[in-house]
Amino acid sequence: MSSNSFGQLFRVTTWGESHGAAIGCVIDGVPPRLAIDEAEIQTYLDRRRPGQSRFTTQRREPDAVRIVSGVFEGVTTGTSLSLIIDNVDQRSKDYSEIKDKFRPGHADYTYWQKYGIRDYRGGGRSSARETAMRVAAGAVARKILGDSITIRGTLVQIGDLSVDRAAWDWDEVERNPFWCPDAAMAKSWEGYLDKVRKSGSSTGAVIEVTASGVPVGLGAPIYGKLDADIAAAMMSINAVKGVEIGAGFAAAALSGEENADEMRIGNDGTVRFLSNAAGGVLGGISTGQDVVVRFAVKPTSSILAPRRTVTTDGQETEISTKGRHDPCVGIRAVPVGEAMLACVLADHLLRHRAQCGA
Repeated sequence: MSSNSFGQLFRVTTWGESHGAAIGCVIDGVPPRLAIDEAEIQTYLDRRRPGQSRFTTQRREPDAVRIVSGVFEGVTTGTSLSLIIDNVDQRSKDYSEIKDKFRPGHADYTYWQKYGIRDYRGGGRSSARETAMRVAAGAVARKILGDSITIRGTLVQIGDLSVDRAAWDWDEVERNPFWCPDAAMAKSWEGYLDKVRKSGSSTGAVIEVTASGVPVGLGAPIYGKLDADIAAAMMSINAVKGVEIGAGFAAAALSGEENADEMRIGNDGTVRFLSNAAGGVLGGISTGQDVVVRFAVKPTSSILAPRRTVTTDGQETEISTKGRHDPCVGIRAVPVGEAMLACVLADHLLRHRAQCGA
């Protein structure tokens, strides 16, 4: 496996499997003398941690992070920062019945075809368990970005049920298990997901992540555009099938007048935009507006409902995946999306400083 890293100056490499002894990451490019400790990173990991509600997998992982290099006396040293999380609640026996079967919609088949071997225990390297280290890296990235940049994620759709944007309340996001900004829709999702879970099925979702306070100028055209790197980062998250920036696909239905974010001079003498169809990026460079990205995740492939499949030796059969699985992986993808946006912005901030000196 040749691509376990992302980023240029802020570079993250992850390792480990779902049911292995541990998962971890190495972060290169962290500036020296940043104050950081395990408790600060743990705050973000706890938001992603499994088993916190009936709407996520009941696998009980504390996700306790340890810093094993790159920090001395409470500050970063400028050397590689290494983080590790022990896996403590593996139940590999749950997968013994499907070890020779391919789950439809899962990476089982492609891993088998590419490598000639696959770790059937929870999907091995293809499992979303790996995303815990992205969240840990995102906590470090936020230290580089500083307090002036705020990154917030939310679920805006589960199945075919979408939030009412007129009822949007950021404070509501922390009050329900879905990171939902619409209190009424959060209640609707509860009943909907209970039905999905009890039927042995799963459902997809759409996540929206917003970064506020991003300065003008981040991005490296032509082939290192900010929005291109954000899209690549989000597409690398497990189960993601689509990404859009700003108006995204809806821009195709807009007129030129509607899509063009008009500009005026504010009372402080700086340029202000009257709308944000661009999602905070023009020509691959940040405008100073909110950077807004949405991504869609497919329904979980590991479901109890039986599906037709084939075996590793070419026999047709059926498969029913038992064990502990998320009925909607979109819920725990919210902090992962936040982390990936933080990592991309931190990388581009360092790249901008390197070229432009500011």
